[in-house]
Amino acid sequence: MDAAPAIARTKVTAIAGDGIGPEVMRATQQVLAAAGANLEWEDAVAGAEAFRKGIPSGAPRDTLDSIERNGVALKGPLETPVGHGEKSANVTLRKVFEMYGNIRPVREIPGLRTPFAGRGIDFVVVRENVEDLYAGVEHMQTPGVAQCLKLITEVGCERIVRLAASLAQAEGRRKVTVATKANIMKLTEGMMKRVGEAVLKEYPDLQHEHMIVDNCAHQMVVRPEQFDVTVMTNMNGDILSDLAAGLVGGLGVAPSANLGDGCAMFEAVHGSAPQIAGKGLANPTALALSAVMMLRHIGDFETASKVEHALYVTLEEGVDLTGDIAAPGQGVSTGAYVDRVIANLGRRSAKVPTREYRPITLKRWPPITWYKAAATRELVGVDVFVESERDPRAIGITLAAAAEGSAFTLKMISSRGTQVWPDQGGNTFLVDHFRARFIFREPPKGDAVAEITDLLTRIGRQHRWMHLEKLQRFDGADAFSRAQGEG
Repeated sequence: MDAAPAIARTKVTAIAGDGIGPEVMRATQQVLAAAGANLEWEDAVAGAEAFRKGIPSGAPRDTLDSIERNGVALKGPLETPVGHGEKSANVTLRKVFEMYGNIRPVREIPGLRTPFAGRGIDFVVVRENVEDLYAGVEHMQTPGVAQCLKLITEVGCERIVRLAASLAQAEGRRKVTVATKANIMKLTEGMMKRVGEAVLKEYPDLQHEHMIVDNCAHQMVVRPEQFDVTVMTNMNGDILSDLAAGLVGGLGVAPSANLGDGCAMFEAVHGSAPQIAGKGLANPTALALSAVMMLRHIGDFETASKVEHALYVTLEEGVDLTGDIAAPGQGVSTGAYVDRVIANLGRRSAKVPTREYRPITLKRWPPITWYKAAATRELVGVDVFVESERDPRAIGITLAAAAEGSAFTLKMISSRGTQVWPDQGGNTFLVDHFRARFIFREPPKGDAVAEITDLLTRIGRQHRWMHLEKLQRFDGADAFSRAQGEG
């Protein structure tokens, strides 16, 4: 029998991270070395240490250079301020290198006691990783009203759906479920639905379906066995991938990958657990399984299988487990757990189904500005957002009067998406943030900059306005949503 071809040494950027990060990174590297992984590590810093040095992104230039140079990174957990302060370093790393696909395997792990044990759960959540609300484009509209811009692109939807399909083919899976909130957000989430359905028709070997995302969450708990590969927009995928991890043991054993055209980063998705940092109690399983995904990414399928099964055998036998997954009072140190995993290298778990892994084929997207032209484009009006403490009737009177003699007529006013002028009854709770929809009296010529400027000047005499959105039709279809109750 011919010997397997030698795996070339791969240089990997190692970002240990914060809290328990250095401990789980060191433990994972020990297991990989014992398994014979042909890796060279290049240490880098991100997260809390970078923030303390005054780097607002949490990712120093040296770290970015290392990832760009190596193309592969293994990362421990990073701290991110909640509700204030700096941007997430995790998001920074994903976005800077356009790692648009987040891969979260969800597989039942032998030996772990969960309410779902014995059901053979084995699916993958594929999450779009750089768009949606996580673009982080936010503004305070009034002192008490904040806005976050939900950005969904057609090309972003196509990329993530093609990645999901390619992953399904690479792992011998048969079905892709596109989960969206297209019943409510018909333009943004609806784009993911429409693009997903169109793209998946190109993969006749795969079954495909659409599911409303809240029903998808329900179905994951009620009947998780039905899923194979699920693909979602960024925030939906973030939430449901954590839910899915809970089915098979929690974030402490949940691996993940971030994939793009030029770089890939593999990371534990759990927190930094500062309360146990430095105590030798951390569970490195999540990062070790992420390293397994990394080994497959670089083509070392043999070592990946060896490490994966050593972890499964250890967990299945239940000897020398860390306190978070051991029987009460039987937890051991991180070092003792690692020693047990290393001792189990070369053994295979009979309870884990064999899956043949092949490389994931990613379509290369050219580094140019993506542009989609419309055959026809019509400007039909503008939405102007104003701040006011007045009641809707008074606002309507003043804005309608402001539009007199202009190119526009006032059609309606909404508050938080519900029409409040003309009054349609009900009892809508009002805040000081209103959308005023103005429609052109006659089709304008060109971009109508002068007409729009004139309208804003008129409005500004009586109200503060925050921003404006053009109301357009592309190829004869409205490119804007209606307010609840708008005729």
